[in-house]
Amino acid sequence: VGHCHPDIVKAAHEQNQLLNTNSRYLHDNLVNYAERLSKTLPEKLCIFYFLNSGSEANDLALRLARQYTKHEDVIVLDHAYHGHLTSLIDISPYKFRNLEGQKEWVHVAPVPDTYRGLYREDHEDSVTAYANEVKNIIEQAHKRGRKVAAFFVESLPSVGGQIIPPAGYFQKVAEHMHKAGGVFIADEIQVGFGRVGKHFWAFQLQGEDFIPDIVTMGKPIGNGHPIACVATTKEIAEAFAATGVEYFNTFGGNPVSCAIGLAVLDVIEKEHLQAHATEVGNFLMKLLKEQKIKHPIIGDVRYQCLIYIFSCFLFGSVK
Repeated sequence: VGHCHPDIVKAAHEQNQLLNTNSRYLHDNLVNYAERLSKTLPEKLCIFYFLNSGSEANDLALRLARQYTKHEDVIVLDHAYHGHLTSLIDISPYKFRNLEGQKEWVHVAPVPDTYRGLYREDHEDSVTAYANEVKNIIEQAHKRGRKVAAFFVESLPSVGGQIIPPAGYFQKVAEHMHKAGGVFIADEIQVGFGRVGKHFWAFQLQGEDFIPDIVTMGKPIGNGHPIACVATTKEIAEAFAATGVEYFNTFGGNPVSCAIGLAVLDVIEKEHLQAHATEVGNFLMKLLKEQKIKHPIIGDVRYQCLIYIFSCFLFGSVK
């Protein structure tokens, strides 16, 4: 929502003057913020865990998936990056190929890129073809006696090239995952909170009939303040709690962080930033399409990614 936005600074300052404590102490801000977030998501995603960073959120998502499914393996997209913790380096081809290599429990699927990828725009059914790549990975894992816990994906793969997955791809992948006893994790850490313009969450670009099992959030959630979140279903949360080992994060969801989170949502709504991202993105898209016609060297202009990139500047968080 912009650097040093006065509403965010005010919310942090006011709450700091009242109380900031570890999250063993209950506070209304936590409940109020969870309630506000729930209104932006499908009803099924009704349980929230608050953390300090996107990496913490993705690590917890991995734990949730494994506890719920009782499986270990993870499928990710080629070139993916999901965070800096050891557990996330292991599922980030962008990183692990330059470090210790691919673990046995990690499986890499091709990026669903219809411009430069394995199956392109001229393919008769690129959506099914890319989804079948995931299905084949699951089948090969089963032949080796392995079980897949999760398909872990950025809703708009960013490090992989700002790719827009073709509509319907997530639905088909989720179907394969559920049949195999796994879950679908949507990483919205870079692309959530209205940055794609048309929708509040990038996974919604796939259609109203698609709902991930777990959604992770970071970066824009606190406008620079360290706060993150994992949203999931009641069933997954109950399986996680059944271990008897409670989840506790000392500062995740503390009163100041939640006050800031609430202020961010207020500003996005009050200043119509989602609509503004769409409007400015459309304007840039028009200009770039004109340049594409003029210059053959320009091969592809990606609409939603363009809006996302611009809104990173607009919302004050640029990678």
